[in-house]
Parts: sequence; structure tokens; C-alpha cells
Amino acid sequence: MLKRVVVTGLGALTPLGNNTQTFWQNAVAGVSGAAKVTRFDASLFRTQFACELKNFNAADYLDRGDIKRTDPFTQYALIATDEAIKDAGIDINTMDPFEVGVIWGTGQGGMETFEEQVKEYALGDGTPRFSPFFVPKLIANMAPGMISMRNGYMGINYTTVSACATSNTAIMDAFNYIRLGKAKVIITGGSEAPITPASLGGFSSMKAMSARNNDPQTASRPFDVDRDGFVMGEGAGALVLEEYEHAVKRGARIYGEVRGAAMTADAYHMTATHPEGLGAAKAMELALQEAGVTIKEVDYVNVHATSTPVGDLSEPKALLKLTKDEPNKMQISATKSMTGHLLGAAGAIEAILSLMAMQHNIVPPTINTTVIDPAIPASLNIVTGAAIDHPINIAMSNTFGFGGHNGIVVFGKV
Repeated sequence: MLKRVVVTGLGALTPLGNNTQTFWQNAVAGVSGAAKVTRFDASLFRTQFACELKNFNAADYLDRGDIKRTDPFTQYALIATDEAIKDAGIDINTMDPFEVGVIWGTGQGGMETFEEQVKEYALGDGTPRFSPFFVPKLIANMAPGMISMRNGYMGINYTTVSACATSNTAIMDAFNYIRLGKAKVIITGGSEAPITPASLGGFSSMKAMSARNNDPQTASRPFDVDRDGFVMGEGAGALVLEEYEHAVKRGARIYGEVRGAAMTADAYHMTATHPEGLGAAKAMELALQEAGVTIKEVDYVNVHATSTPVGDLSEPKALLKLTKDEPNKMQISATKSMTGHLLGAAGAIEAILSLMAMQHNIVPPTINTTVIDPAIPASLNIVTGAAIDHPINIAMSNTFGFGGHNGIVVFGKV
């Protein structure tokens, strides 16, 4: 018999706040995390702004040794998971360490480390002077590896990579391993540190990002008729997934249950979503089917909507295939309008917002969206401007990634 899986801990390091509570409060308040890039001089770039972390110093959380041997994406992972583990009250001394695992996602891995080391070599005299930490800092699987070393977790441990669907892939895998009885607890989520010259330049050259340099705070405007691309973000989101009976036995606080999850592939284009949302619709259908609910029972959807011209049309079409344009209670918001797009970490922080929305019965807003594109079905209840009170028993979080990856997770109240 499959086990039930619940969420017992949350940790967040985001452009809206460096912990879960601050993140949630700013999301409900409709705060934008976008501003001019401070990490480097971006004045010659097509896009010159991003959603960076605020008032953040890794040394406030990690010792000098950990910082020296890790890339920022791993540092973000360690910090977010520290909060989630503390929030969950997980004590490895009372558990079998082989029953606690880490499944962590990142889309790009150690991008900053790669750029710095290659630049240093290219600008040098040709003598190879690479750091012995170059490869360990770079590789994507180092985040879960370091999390396990930091906490003594000796169970399942690996990294998922499915572009912007990465975190939902990690959550789904953690869900499956626990319900199959292969772990009691799995720390999951994702982290990304993509605000670097090469990363910003690469996405800019694709014209995937907004170029609204004179007004960064209103640049991310999902579903708006004047949207012109996404805004890059950075950070991490961590969730502690736990077997339900194990959580109840130790008296853990439960944020919600993972009811279902599914993935499909568009098999269509390297970077564009399927124009009719075929893969996305099937992934939602399968996740809801596994959760044992219909689309009419879904109260809230945190949509992937990144503020791109094409992607913001295909997702509503996918939802329409399920709702069939019938009136429904489902409320929709696109929180990337505030956080920016955290790429591989997007699904993790949006899962946290979905769970917090369910806890508080509040739907966070889609900011900056003033005139909804007329091509988007009017039957979809998109929450714009300000948060609203709304009973939430079932929440769905959508993610879609380059390569045609569609990842959906459905949460429910316990």
C-alpha cells in the first residue's frame, strides 16, 4: 500500500525575503523584487535588471570554509534547508540516517564558478591555474551532497534537472520515494544563482527577458497585453517531505499533503511551450487524477506564467482544456510577477506559496497586470492587483521548462 506524504517544514531564500515568513508577507502585500542589477555592471546589456536577493550575506549563515568551497547555488540551498529542517524539527539523532534523503534541483548549477574560472584562464598567460574547488563547486549534484554532509543524512541523494520544471521534478521524486516506503523523510526543493554576465547575456540574446529597464518593478506582468519577457530571479526554496504516519507519531506540524504529481513532455520545441498546451494539460490531468480530485475541486493554481508572449497563452489554453470554459471557483495567480523567474528554483518557492496560501486561505496577487490579453479566456479567474481571501483546500503548482518539460504538483489540506 502506498504511504501518504505530507510537508512538515519550509525554508525560503528569495528576492522577497530571506526566510519563509518574510517571503510570504511580501508576496501577500504585492511587493516587487525587481531592481537594477548590483552584482556586476549590466549597463551594456539588453536587460539590465533582475530580482536579486536583498540584504543578503552568506557569511551571516555559513562559515568561511563552506563559502570557500561552494558556489552560491549551493550556499542558497544550505541556507534554505537549514530553515526547513529547523521548522520541521527533524532530529537525525532519533532516526536511522539511511531513512532520510535529499533530492534537490538546480537548472544551471555553479554558473558563477564556471564563468569566473574560465574568465581567469582566458585572460591569463595560458598557464592553467584552476582552483581545486572548480569542479566540486560547479557540478549540480553538490547541493544535495553538501546538505547531506551538513546534516548526516545518508539516504537517497541526487539532483534533478529539467530546466524551469526542475523543482517540481524533485518534489515529485521525493513524493514517490516516500510513498513507496523507500524513505521516511526527504529534503527537497531547488536553488539557482543565475544572475551572472553570461546567464543574463544568454537569456537577453534570446529576447526571452523583459527589456523594461526604465521601470524594472513593473517589468514582470504575466498575462498583460504589454508583457515583453520574464525577469530573472535567484534564491532557493526547501520543503521537508515526510511519511504521514511518521509525522503524526512525532507530533509534527503539517502544512499540507502532497496529493499528486505528474510530468509530461511537449516534444515540440527547444524553448517554446506547445502553442495549444497539450503536454501541460495532460500533466495537470494526470496529477489531478492521482490526487483523486477534478479540476472543479481545485481552489488555487500558482501558474507558471513568466510574462512571455507565447508561454502566457499556452498555459491558459491548457487550463481551458480541463475547465472547458465552464464557471469554476479556481483562483489563479502568477507570483513570478513579484519574485521574478528563479528558473530551477521556481517550482520550490511557488510550492511554498501554494502551501502558505492553503494554510491562510489567501490567494497572493499577480501584480503589474493591468489589461489582460484578450486572447486569454475570460472564464479564468486571474487574481490581479491585490491578494484576496478565498477558501483553499486543494492547490496546484505548475512548472514548464525549456526542452518541453511539464511538471505539476497538487497539494491538499490534511
